[in-house]
Amino acid sequence: MVALLSYCMGSVNGAYYITKWMTRQDIRRLGSGNAGARNAGRELGKKGFLYTLFIDIAKVMIALSLTSLLFPENKIMLLVSAFFLLFGHIWPIHLGGRGGKGVVVYLASTLFFIPIAIIVLGLIVGISYLLIQNFTVSGLIAMLSIPVTAWILGEYYFGIGLFILLIIVFIPHLTRK
Repeated sequence: MVALLSYCMGSVNGAYYITKWMTRQDIRRLGSGNAGARNAGRELGKKGFLYTLFIDIAKVMIALSLTSLLFPENKIMLLVSAFFLLFGHIWPIHLGGRGGKGVVVYLASTLFFIPIAIIVLGLIVGISYLLIQNFTVSGLIAMLSIPVTAWILGEYYFGIGLFILLIIVFIPHLTRK
């Protein structure tokens, strides 16, 4: 039940629906072709970016909150929910298996599990951007800090789960343009 609900909620792709609503077009045929917040921002402006973020963060928080209510203190079920949210976002059946790349879903899951890891991530993004001047690479490097931060804080289940989720997030980054 958790897996199916999470997959379905993950499949609600903010960029796809916001672009359809605002322009009647498919975001996957615009810009980079990615159904994600960054492409929505490039194609629709700040409003499109923020609406997309809101939808993608909200779906994660709602699904993880419901899972937490159904299975209190059960980290494994929370991770199952996060995995299926990510699968639904990246590979939604109704969009032919071509959704977003999963960064916002990953970061929102992290925010739910270990909020301090987002602060660490922000610091690392800032420092690495100053050094290499590439936001995408800086962000991907900084995301590696999330499972490490979880591990350091003694959240071993979340550390391992977030590391595996991160590997899944890297798949569309390596296989799509």
